[in-house]
Amino acid sequence: MDLLSTLVDKGLRREAPTRDEALAVLRTPDEDVLDVVAAAGKVRREFFGRRVKLNYLVNLKSGLCPEDCSYCSQRLGSEAGILKYTWLKADQAAEAAAAGVAGGAKRVCLVASGRGPTDRDVDRVSETIAAIKEQNGGVEVCACLGLLSDGQAERLKAAGADAYNHNLNTSEATYADICSTHGYEDRVQTVQQAQAAGMSACSGLIAGMGESDEDLVDVVFALRALDPDSVPVNFLIPFEGTPLAGEWDLTPQRCLKILAMVRFVCPDVEVRLAAGREIHLRTLQPLALHLANSVFLGDYLTSEGQAGKADLEMIADAGFEVEEAGRTTLPPHRAADGPAPGAGPAGCSSTAADEQPREARTDLVAVRRRGAGTELPPNA
Repeated sequence: MDLLSTLVDKGLRREAPTRDEALAVLRTPDEDVLDVVAAAGKVRREFFGRRVKLNYLVNLKSGLCPEDCSYCSQRLGSEAGILKYTWLKADQAAEAAAAGVAGGAKRVCLVASGRGPTDRDVDRVSETIAAIKEQNGGVEVCACLGLLSDGQAERLKAAGADAYNHNLNTSEATYADICSTHGYEDRVQTVQQAQAAGMSACSGLIAGMGESDEDLVDVVFALRALDPDSVPVNFLIPFEGTPLAGEWDLTPQRCLKILAMVRFVCPDVEVRLAAGREIHLRTLQPLALHLANSVFLGDYLTSEGQAGKADLEMIADAGFEVEEAGRTTLPPHRAADGPAPGAGPAGCSSTAADEQPREARTDLVAVRRRGAGTELPPNA
């Protein structure tokens, strides 16, 4: 049985590929990328059909973060010309969220810059969750507030938060290369706190930060072990004024192979096409819908995204349908029994293939100037 047939067979059984098999997906020649998409698409359709879940970000507090994450335009010392503002009031956030829900989003993600929330911040977010749910009955709310202290996850759950996001971002071995103000284990513990409190865990990665194939496989296998319900796959937005402004190594084909590898390793979770898709996938975005069953609608935290109308047209043109409110996203077995943990033996590492440097497309990065924190309407 060839590699892709093996991966499809394992994926349908919810069994993990070996490390060698996952690495082989990333190293597939570009001319064979459609074969990879077709194979991983079979696994995606088995668990999620043709549905695409829409999510909408509301940036509650932008910029001026004391952490030094190299990829982030809100980091300590960032010179990126982003919007900076303190906490939105609950009614302002609810108004911003309503625009996303009107555009078809069934989950609203509330994000705030900073190391982690104070108890007063948890109160603020709790008020915001109540305001959003009062306006938009049935909408899911995910909080993303940084590292959690004891008891805060339980308070957010009690306030109505359905999920908590905290990404691992990269492999444990290389985490210190992108951040010195907190550690990889801090992130793992926060995800576990959210799970212990009864919230759905959302945790993913950022590709394109100069990591190796082995790093990508490591972080995705770590995510599988952590067992979040949703895995956002972000592609680095190289903001001018941040340490990673020069990282422009991703190609549309590379992004598709990364998404396919994530799908094979995490076959039955909500794989979300997240930040940077417009910049790096470009005209191949519709192919990514055969791998990811979830996308962000509209703008991101500090950068502008594709127009919401264009997203809806893209989904329809590609033969997919927006997942309706009230529909359970995850397959029934995850709620009933949890995912099967099957795993193959660890494979051997090898050096990533050399790639030619790519021309930087700095013209594609647009600083958000609309929506939350401004007087202009949001992109939804």
